[in-house]
Amino acid sequence: MTVVGPFGLSVRDQALEADVQTGLAAVEAGLLDATKSDVPFITEAAQHLVRAGGKRFRPMLAMLASQFGDADAPGVVPSAVVVELTHLATLYHDDVMDEANVRRGVDSANTRWGNSVAVLTGDFLFARASHILADLGPEAVRIQAEAFERLVTGQILETAGPRDGRDPVEHYLEVMRGKTGSLIAVACRFGAMMSGADESAVDILTQYGERLGVAFQLADDVLDIASDTHESGKTPGTDLREGIPTLPVLHLRAQAAADGKPDDLELLELLDGDLGDDDRLAEALCRLRAHPALEQARRDTIRYAQEARATLAPLPACYAKSALEELCDLVVHRAG
Repeated sequence: MTVVGPFGLSVRDQALEADVQTGLAAVEAGLLDATKSDVPFITEAAQHLVRAGGKRFRPMLAMLASQFGDADAPGVVPSAVVVELTHLATLYHDDVMDEANVRRGVDSANTRWGNSVAVLTGDFLFARASHILADLGPEAVRIQAEAFERLVTGQILETAGPRDGRDPVEHYLEVMRGKTGSLIAVACRFGAMMSGADESAVDILTQYGERLGVAFQLADDVLDIASDTHESGKTPGTDLREGIPTLPVLHLRAQAAADGKPDDLELLELLDGDLGDDDRLAEALCRLRAHPALEQARRDTIRYAQEARATLAPLPACYAKSALEELCDLVVHRAG
């Protein structure tokens, strides 16, 4: 049994391990090739986050999904490169919007070169992804365009906030399905589709990817409060300090609105104040860790992970299916 990919995924079959490792190595080479430019400065900026590393979660899912067809089919690796390039491009843009200083343990592109270069570098990566897509056929282009539309819509909905009368928690979950779930779903869909898997398997793996993607993001929300060492490289409370709404805080607000408990209202006042002060942030984290809203967010994470796992039930038993099921457990473990 060998550990591969993010979160310590264990692969229990040597042939599957070899396929996944070979595929991920090819994706890495493809990312470096796709981010080269005749202009050295563009290459440096475009490869900045590629060379910083990352979990390569989406390419790994594409490799596992390809096991339900011909994993060596020529479109599998390029499609995984497309998905990861798209993900990387969104990170350049996200860091500008969030005014982030660090990404994957290195200076963010906007910190190093300014917002304009960061935004344009993200656009460059989108262009390179589109170039690769063109060789994968019109269906792949359509699928990617639809997913990208959902991703951007999710980002806009997050920025705009819930409309009057809309449950903020339901709004947030809709945002996560678009902003995070859509691209992870495409990673699974491309891996299966490009491998020639049958249509029912492609549909199942697409649904699995979206649910797993939401669980993955919700686990991050829990970790931002509950963990001492955040797997994304962020220190606990980063989202709180930046005023980013996360699921535990949204549950807290809903409970405070329903019950009006003084302790909840006092905690909300603390969260809405200046959390740039380390002592205030530490107090907010301590109180949130003991609040039922955090456990409710954990339950939501578990629910999405269980739904993802249940989606896989019709697929034939194999080592790839077991690995995909284990990923559901590992996502839940992160939030545990």
